[in-house]
Amino acid sequence: MLNHLRNLRNYPLVWIISIAVLMAGAISLMSPYFLTVGNFTNLLKQVSIVAILAAGQSIVIIAGGIDLSVGSILALSAVTIGTLIQGGVDPLVATVAGLLVGTMAGLVNGMIIAKGKIPPFIVTLGMLGIARGLALVMTNGVSHQVLTPLYLFIGNGKFLGLPIPIYFVIVTYAIVHIMLIKTTLGRHIYAIGGDERVARLQGISVDQRKIIIYALSGFLAALAAVVMVGRLASTPPNVAQGIELQAIAAVIIGGISFVGGRGMVLTALVGAFIMAMITNGLNILGVSSFWQQVLIGIVIIVAVWLDQTKAQRN
Repeated sequence: MLNHLRNLRNYPLVWIISIAVLMAGAISLMSPYFLTVGNFTNLLKQVSIVAILAAGQSIVIIAGGIDLSVGSILALSAVTIGTLIQGGVDPLVATVAGLLVGTMAGLVNGMIIAKGKIPPFIVTLGMLGIARGLALVMTNGVSHQVLTPLYLFIGNGKFLGLPIPIYFVIVTYAIVHIMLIKTTLGRHIYAIGGDERVARLQGISVDQRKIIIYALSGFLAALAAVVMVGRLASTPPNVAQGIELQAIAAVIIGGISFVGGRGMVLTALVGAFIMAMITNGLNILGVSSFWQQVLIGIVIIVAVWLDQTKAQRN
């Protein structure tokens, strides 16, 4: 039995899916409402935003960095979309503008990190405040309603029985997975996370790659904003506060090494589902949202500790 478990550890995707199935079974035993069709549909909608953010966070963490600004970039992109639509701009144009704003914020992060040689933690922490502040300035703290057919479809539509947000997740993870596994950029991301000095000696343009990596993270935060606007049908500037912690937790639970250079983005998707199941299950069981924040913090600490322990053994 122990040998089977050890062999299972060599297949991280199977391992993390097994944990998710066991967790789903445990929660369903505590509440008969957990595995209902209605709750499962709600779970898919809940996981979509964190999952998209976790895809971007996975790229950054595999490259040996961190992005604490994704929640604020999401908010800035969302209020950009809402403000433009309120001003009479076509929803598609407003969406493109929101995606560009998120990408530019990520690009700024990457340029300062790469050219200024400032640690990612500091830079993205600063962008967290800048982007959130700009979102509040743009709206004067007032939320805009977004009731256009496009966003009502994104938030409430279904295709083949599945909510539209889950298709955003599927496409995102398919593209990111192929990019990391099949492209030169993906190989460079793993090399930079494994040992940046060696990557430079191999002729990899590390600074250029870092700029691209953080621009991708910003773009995916903006894409998550599109889904968020659809779900809320509004653009509150204080939306998604603290969601970056959920994205980081999803990545670490998924087994992506916090020290960089190792991991699969698909396991981060399962990690996001586990986070969503924990939140959803605790809501059904009537556990306070305050305790949920405590649990997320504990999960992050334990997951990083396990990752460091594994790295030391190797």
